[in-house]
Amino acid sequence: MSSSTSSTTWREALVRSLRRPPWSREAWRDTRLIAAGIPLALPVWLGVVAPSLLMPVLAIVLTCTRWITRAQRGRLHALLGVEVPPAGPGPVLSVGRLRIGVSWRQLAYHLLVGPSLALGALGVVYLWGAGLVLSTLYAWVWLLPMEAGLRTELAGLDVLFTVVGVVLLVVTPWLATLTAWLEVRSARALLGPNRAEALERRVEEITESRAGLVDAVDAERRRIERDLHDGAQQRLTSLAMNLGLARRTLKDCPPDAMQVIVAAHEEAQAAIDELRDLVRGLHPAVLEDRGLDAALSGVAARAPLPVRLDVDLSERIAPTVEAVAYFTVSEALTNVAKHARASAVDVSARTSGGKLRLVVTDDGVGGADATRGTGLTGLRQRAASVDGTLSVLSPLGGPTTITVELPCVL
Repeated sequence: MSSSTSSTTWREALVRSLRRPPWSREAWRDTRLIAAGIPLALPVWLGVVAPSLLMPVLAIVLTCTRWITRAQRGRLHALLGVEVPPAGPGPVLSVGRLRIGVSWRQLAYHLLVGPSLALGALGVVYLWGAGLVLSTLYAWVWLLPMEAGLRTELAGLDVLFTVVGVVLLVVTPWLATLTAWLEVRSARALLGPNRAEALERRVEEITESRAGLVDAVDAERRRIERDLHDGAQQRLTSLAMNLGLARRTLKDCPPDAMQVIVAAHEEAQAAIDELRDLVRGLHPAVLEDRGLDAALSGVAARAPLPVRLDVDLSERIAPTVEAVAYFTVSEALTNVAKHARASAVDVSARTSGGKLRLVVTDDGVGGADATRGTGLTGLRQRAASVDGTLSVLSPLGGPTTITVELPCVL
């Protein structure tokens, strides 16, 4: 039995137990698991046996539900390696002056299912003991001193009892396995989260994982940008300076050699420009040094068409969100220049209510469609990477308005 036990049926658990020896290590492990649950159910059985103690027992179970649940989950983890995730607190109940958040499923386990399983566990433990005693009865009859007449009277019964004891020792491990399977199934169903809670927790985990991945990608882009800026770009700049110096000073150089120097100098300059554009595309230094306002100003200044920029940032924006906003505006302006046939673009960036709102409006021909490869799909995916949204309004004849909303803090 393992953490996958909860996904198996009782028939599969029984077949698995039948395929292994009755006195295997797994049988003893299952027995220890179910036996360890007996003490946790004793208070409830005490209330059943002594009705006068029923109300105090119920009060104790209610007030200690959280700790009893933790003990049951710890028992399954320590003895079987099964993880039962904690469930939500459930509705708030008042017990005396205490207000306790409990789940009805937890109460059902501790008041009904747990004691019933403990009773079954007690029966399994009893069968183990009876099997051990009865299977050795034949040996005790002949080893212990007794009168000959009494030994003759027990001559038939001792063999029968011994056979019964052996049968019990063979059957009891299977009963222990089935009881342990019921323990795991009921604990996961009643002590763990329900389907809605499990889905909500999974969504939270995926959201946190995605946010961590986005941050990691942004940090890696920053590192690559720094390495290129401080390494390859500096070396190319030094090479271009040396070639330019040679171009100006070596006047008596043969024409063929000078032509090679001039070509190398121009290639170095072109490589620097391309590398500068690449570095800016990875992560512009101005975004980290001076913030989103200055970075958007640089994008607007480099755009191939007039851009009217309106920026009002009253709240601090997370660095990852700043990068997404910068590249979103940059790609939107590139799309406008390629497809919109516009003469001017308005870009607005404002913060309000914990959100950054970007609006890019052009006076082009309109008709933008994300399904026709205009780049809007990439913009929407970029915004969604930080739980942002993107909407497009682009009637035929224009204008086209792209609205992006991003959270200021991840």
